[in-house]
Amino acid sequence: MQKLEELLELGGTKRDIIFLVISGAALLLSIAGISPFPFDMAWIAIILCGIPIILEAFIGLVTAFDIKADVLVSIALAASVIIGEDFAAGEVAFIMQLGALLEDLTVAKARAGIEKLVHLTPRTARRLTGSSEETVPAEEVQVGDILRVLPGESIPVDGVILSGETSVDQAVMTGESLPVDKGPGDEVSSGTVNQFGAFEMRASKVGEDSSIQRMIRLVQSADAGKAKIVGIADRWATWIVVIALSAAVLTWLISGEIIRAVTILVVFCPCALVLATPTAIMAAIGNATKHGFLVREGDALERLASVKNITFDKTGTLTFGTPEVTAVESFLPQLTDHELYAAAASAEMNSEHPLGKAVVRCYNRENDASSTEGSKAPVSPEEFRMLPGRGVRALAGGKEILAGNPELLSENGILLPPAMRDRAGAFESEGCTVIYLAVDGTAAGLIALSDTVRPDAQHTIDEVKAARAVPVLLTGDHESAARHIAEQLHISEVHANCLPEEKLRWIDTFEKNGRPVCMIGDGINDAPSLKKACVGIAMGGIGSDIAVDAADIALVNDDISELPHLLRLSGKMMRTIRLNLTFSMTLNFIAILLAITGILNPVVGALVHNAGSVLVIINSALLLKWKKS
Repeated sequence: MQKLEELLELGGTKRDIIFLVISGAALLLSIAGISPFPFDMAWIAIILCGIPIILEAFIGLVTAFDIKADVLVSIALAASVIIGEDFAAGEVAFIMQLGALLEDLTVAKARAGIEKLVHLTPRTARRLTGSSEETVPAEEVQVGDILRVLPGESIPVDGVILSGETSVDQAVMTGESLPVDKGPGDEVSSGTVNQFGAFEMRASKVGEDSSIQRMIRLVQSADAGKAKIVGIADRWATWIVVIALSAAVLTWLISGEIIRAVTILVVFCPCALVLATPTAIMAAIGNATKHGFLVREGDALERLASVKNITFDKTGTLTFGTPEVTAVESFLPQLTDHELYAAAASAEMNSEHPLGKAVVRCYNRENDASSTEGSKAPVSPEEFRMLPGRGVRALAGGKEILAGNPELLSENGILLPPAMRDRAGAFESEGCTVIYLAVDGTAAGLIALSDTVRPDAQHTIDEVKAARAVPVLLTGDHESAARHIAEQLHISEVHANCLPEEKLRWIDTFEKNGRPVCMIGDGINDAPSLKKACVGIAMGGIGSDIAVDAADIALVNDDISELPHLLRLSGKMMRTIRLNLTFSMTLNFIAILLAITGILNPVVGALVHNAGSVLVIINSALLLKWKKS
């Protein structure tokens, strides 16, 4: 008795597997006529697999009058036992529980993302009271409090900067790949990270009103609002029960043979129907895994087959998410483009800013690959100063170099030539970020950096269109950058500057208009959208853990060129499911006709079910290696 209690305390899936193994062995012994007990071994399968089905059917009927496939199975089990067909009862119970187990194995419940979002919430804040500073729990901050935020700290609440210059990593909220320069009067959001300079701010939104708390609520509400697909066998269960009972009763009344009626109930049990969907889903998941997709929700591929819009985040999804130097232009006759590039790399050598690091990285890579005589490594600056929110000042190679934004040059009395302003404007209209350079007090030129498109992005978008889905760019990035990428990839619908709430509204609009959405993203700010969309796909390699946890599917190696295969696989899977269903229903009706005429008895009828179930499994297994030629 104690061992049985320990067994029942095991996890549901483990317990079901153990029960199925024991039941399968018992049925084999029953077929062989071997029994060490004074009863048919099939009773073990009836008890271990049949009783849970009967209990679930009874509870569903009594509490909600919910007629599922379990109702018909329970009737068939009871009728088979009453007339002494124990093996038929045990076999039907075994097949139905096997189908239920396969379905359970394809359904995963991931809620860790919300917990990780909670952990992102800043715990403490530095509150200024008069001339003193005190550290308080973040939840105790009130609207109007003055706070100090040091470099590297998360901003505890939403507010406005009062003094200080800095750069803020806003990826958690907007998905932008680069920090944003901030100064007095600029707004900052909770959960974002202060990169460089210390600043003081006034709290404007605290507690449940803060940005990070709104993000948590968005993820929770989006998950709760997503409809779950009901199994096809359960959807049709009412009609199956009515038809089966009617046929059985009429056959009994007309023929006077109850065994024919019981045979009808046995062969009408939707065993193959129950196996039709989960076996195809599991085979398709195996196929998807070979192509780099980790399917985390069992019905995700079923939902994917119905999507009409594929919404892409930009940064890290269609692009690499890292800035690259795209142009260097000198406006001084005595300074070549390459010499200006070398001077900028020297000035930025000690910079911690992502743009400065990008300049050094790109210059070194180009320098290593170049064999020209003028190529040389950047020199270490003799003097270096980081100017948060502005750029850097350095003395390198005997030259004073300024690299940063227009305000940095303006504050040092350096005027920008109109030609340089116009050229910078042209780069910015293409979505580039521009670093302005001055050498020895004179405006010298500029460097343009931009996020780079993945080489397989264009082909992916073309194939998505070929699969009859509409690509949409849905990003928190700036309008110019978003439009530039969209034009390169021939994406006609673009929505830029989207905060997480706005992405949710767009997805909701699409789906209300009958266009289910598959959302593809990588950042924390994409988590609510990945939850809300009909299907969420996260970039598993570069994506945040929170985005992956929120998604139904993770692209493990970030190879988006495999996305069209996944779309086509979902369609093929649904066609396989429909074929399985058609076959199983046809087999059932043929078996019913044979049962009505007395050709089939309950045991043979159960074996026919076995054959039908095996054929369904074989047909589903073909999906494992399927690929469009």
